[in-house]
Amino acid sequence: MSDQLNQVTTQIGADPDMQETKEWLDALEAVLENEGPERAHYLMERLVDLARRRGAQIPFSSTTAYVNTIPTKQEAHCPGNLEYEERLRSWMRWNAMAMVVKANRADGDLGGHLSSFASLANMLGIGFNHFWHAPTADHGGDLLYIQGHSSPGVYARAFLEGRLSEEQMLNFRKEVDGKGLSSYPHPKLMPDFWQFPTVSMGLGPHMAIYQARFLKYLHARGIAKTDNRKVWAFCGDGEMDEPESLGAIGLAARDMLDNLVIVVNCNLQRLDGPVRGNTKIIQELEGEFRGAGWNVVKVIWGPGWDALLAQDKEGILQRVMMETVDGEYQNYKAKDGAYVRKHFFGKHPKLLEMVANMTDDDIWRLTRGGHDPHKIYAAFKIAQEHKGQPTVLLVKTIKGYGMGKSGEARNTAHQTKKLDDEAIKEMRDRFSLPIPDDQLADIPFFKPADDAPEMVYLHERRKALGGYLPQRRRQAEETLPVPALDAFKNVLDATPEGREISTTQAFVRVISTLLKDPTLGQRVVPILVDESRTFGMEGLFRQIGIYNPKGQLYEPVDKDQVMYYREDKAGQILQEGINEAGGMSSWIAAATSYSTNDRIMIPFYTFYSMFGFQRIGDQVWASADMRARGFLMGGTAGRTTLNGEGLQHEDGHSHIFAATIPTCMPYDPTFSHEVAVIIQDGLRRMIANQEDVFYYITIMNENYAQPGLKPGQEEGILKGMYKLQEGSADAKLRVQLIGCGTILRESIFAAELLQNDWGVAADVWSAPSLTLVARDGQDAERWNMVNPSKEQRVPYVTSLLQNTDGPIVATTDYMRAFAEQIRAFMPKDRTYKVLGTDGFGRSDSRAKLREFFEVNRYYVTVAALKSLADEGKIDVSVVEQAIAKYGIDANKPNPVTQ
Repeated sequence: MSDQLNQVTTQIGADPDMQETKEWLDALEAVLENEGPERAHYLMERLVDLARRRGAQIPFSSTTAYVNTIPTKQEAHCPGNLEYEERLRSWMRWNAMAMVVKANRADGDLGGHLSSFASLANMLGIGFNHFWHAPTADHGGDLLYIQGHSSPGVYARAFLEGRLSEEQMLNFRKEVDGKGLSSYPHPKLMPDFWQFPTVSMGLGPHMAIYQARFLKYLHARGIAKTDNRKVWAFCGDGEMDEPESLGAIGLAARDMLDNLVIVVNCNLQRLDGPVRGNTKIIQELEGEFRGAGWNVVKVIWGPGWDALLAQDKEGILQRVMMETVDGEYQNYKAKDGAYVRKHFFGKHPKLLEMVANMTDDDIWRLTRGGHDPHKIYAAFKIAQEHKGQPTVLLVKTIKGYGMGKSGEARNTAHQTKKLDDEAIKEMRDRFSLPIPDDQLADIPFFKPADDAPEMVYLHERRKALGGYLPQRRRQAEETLPVPALDAFKNVLDATPEGREISTTQAFVRVISTLLKDPTLGQRVVPILVDESRTFGMEGLFRQIGIYNPKGQLYEPVDKDQVMYYREDKAGQILQEGINEAGGMSSWIAAATSYSTNDRIMIPFYTFYSMFGFQRIGDQVWASADMRARGFLMGGTAGRTTLNGEGLQHEDGHSHIFAATIPTCMPYDPTFSHEVAVIIQDGLRRMIANQEDVFYYITIMNENYAQPGLKPGQEEGILKGMYKLQEGSADAKLRVQLIGCGTILRESIFAAELLQNDWGVAADVWSAPSLTLVARDGQDAERWNMVNPSKEQRVPYVTSLLQNTDGPIVATTDYMRAFAEQIRAFMPKDRTYKVLGTDGFGRSDSRAKLREFFEVNRYYVTVAALKSLADEGKIDVSVVEQAIAKYGIDANKPNPVTQ
């Protein structure tokens, strides 16, 4: 070792005192030999610290040599039967290939991916056989975020275990008839199997970090024992380009998430080509994670390299390993041993001499670390046992390992889903499958008898770890009572005369009521992204505390205030900072806790609706896939309610996004009693009934008097629309005004103008959910189409309006498309006019913004009068009089273009 250290010293620069250097190096070598690397590391850190404090300029490096982190002598060897495990992996590789190739020979457009599982089969095998626990009475079970494109390999394992049938395997990516297997991990489509969706890429590692933090949160609060559980997330090196993949690694280190392991499958390739052709992705990721405070373990070289590295006294091999870029490494594995000899070992004469006695086949068999079970087991064991930090395993593999010339280490490997007969035969031979030549054309699945020793071993290993994985719990075993609606009396009643509150304040009162509930109080999870004071929720800081695993190591500056900022090891609030994606990932962890932890939690994630929904749209879809249950609260919603903030603060489209998600129940309530009715219904459906839905509720900071709940309004509120007030019965002319959110109040004021100024009566309809009204109409429309001879159903909104008179005007604080959803279900021969806030937001007062977007009471009045004129019920001159009376500029540009 001293020769190697001398070589390193020589590379650094000329040595003015070689004898002194030798004494230092000999001392360090003695420490390494006699006391171990941990002691050596401690001494080196002390020396570096002293030098820096004395002013020495010592360069910092967050990377280490391009070799395995675990020295050969310290590797824990896999205790399993490696012969059985190798055969099992080979069978799984074959069955995964057969499933994808058979599907695409039958239907060439189905797609599928072979190469990702081919590269990480060893890792999944070691994990399933030796590390990952299923839920039992003594162990809550480990949580697995499986690399999305490797799903065929997981199906292949489940097939051998008897958990999937051959019929299901034959229906890979054919799900419509209910017999198939989903393309990627989808809990929505396979609710008893997959725990988490991991595609779109980048969401898996991000959600895994917050899932691990949520396990710590549950344990700290005494809700569930989670200290023996791990979260394992598998992702590709190309996937690490996604900002979400690395976006939260600082949180994981800061919160000391030693229950988290991220495994990066470094096969050096994306779909199109190399991940880092000119550099090294492993070194780059090591710097990212080590710099963030993670425990980093690199598994680069297989056992064949150990002897060569031991011979590398001068460090030449390590230097060449470091200087060789990933594009070259990819090329080596796409060629042969002779090519590797010439282009890798040929970079230095002493390296050629080192492998002179090795054949080209010997050189070709020098594997990467990710394909050796002992190297993988040793790394997994360190990850399992490491304390105080999250661990990342950077594992070097070959994309398409075992696929031969048809895909191994080639740029086309990711998309390879069709193999010709020769490639199939080559794979059969490489993995020693007992399939005769005359059957190869059929690509049969291979499954030995149940009493085959390998099969017995397969089941024994899972039995020892508590059962089969992945598996998912559909329902929580526990049941929790839901408070009756009258528990929220403080927001159901009308406000006293002279008092005004906002729907945001009503929501805070609902939360406060729930927190006092003896059963549900501890299960409420308030999630905030640095906007607590905006929403008037800062009172919760002192009341229930902000979760921080370190507690509060400082005295808060506002300690003398009633609502001071209080952090606590058992705090109930998850304060995510300025981080909508983090807030959503925490919400997902809590909203699926009934499944992952058998603990029903009630998450309320409150965010600026503009900043929140459009930023986390991909995660909302993932949450629906995971069958999440909880409340998303979009604060200061609508294009005109957040006065003074400007274009990128004002939301006119979050309800358009929400409408696209089938399990989302979206509401835009105007009044506090509507908020209470909706939330209580959500608790009933998600907790008592355990339905797989979640609620998106928009709330506003605009204060006004609250009318209170009238008997019988509950059903209409939940269905999405009800009559709020009726116009004069004596009027000859009548219109119907629909509104929601704060803009409903403009319809109420417009009803007064129509009556007082023009003698037109207006019935006013509150529509807390135009989206649910539209879904009901679409459902009736579909039923009528496929049941033409049966009694035709009448959409709910049609039944409400069909016996009314006059044109219908719908006005919202969102794009016109929001209210256009229900146009098809308007009664026949009735005018339907929609006003909305299409265009960019901007700063101004609420009154000016509503004038600018043409949704204030005057525009509602003019729209109603114009609709009456269109129906021939009044003269058009009346409309012109109204335009003049209310000072409307007819030449004003359309706000959509401004």
